[in-house]
Amino acid sequence: MSKKKHSFRRKLFTKNRLIILNEDTFEELFSFKLNLMNVFVTFTLGGIFLILITTFIIAFTPLREFIPGYSSTELKRNATKLAIKSDSLETALRQNEAYIKGVQKVLKGELEYSKFNKDSILAETVEDPSDLNMKASDAEVKLRDEVAKTEKEQQPKSQEKKKSDKK
Repeated sequence: MSKKKHSFRRKLFTKNRLIILNEDTFEELFSFKLNLMNVFVTFTLGGIFLILITTFIIAFTPLREFIPGYSSTELKRNATKLAIKSDSLETALRQNEAYIKGVQKVLKGELEYSKFNKDSILAETVEDPSDLNMKASDAEVKLRDEVAKTEKEQQPKSQEKKKSDKK
């Protein structure tokens, strides 16, 4: 086994000559002294360089938008604007439906016109914040406790730094 390793090392570092000749005149155009290790290192570094250049081109140019699953910043911005607009349209639609129901009640005689007030009907459509569940979950309570502990640990260190800065 040691002979195989030794022969492999010898092959890696054996010098060879690469000669490029003009076929018609047999004039030597280029001549290189190479060994297998130099060729291997050159191709490895060239491959790494090619991968890095490709990565930078894709990362810092608009080509990244052609990658499946990657959305452009403009698309994200438009989606956010449309989400806000649809939310406000839903709210306006709920208010209009509540107003129309109130008008229908007046027309059917279920509600007197004098008691019909647009503001009171629209106030009914606004969601009451007291209906929302604002209690913290167990995971949130644990996280708050951990943050409080780390802040308490950091306060004495910051106070020591302030005292040493004053001296």
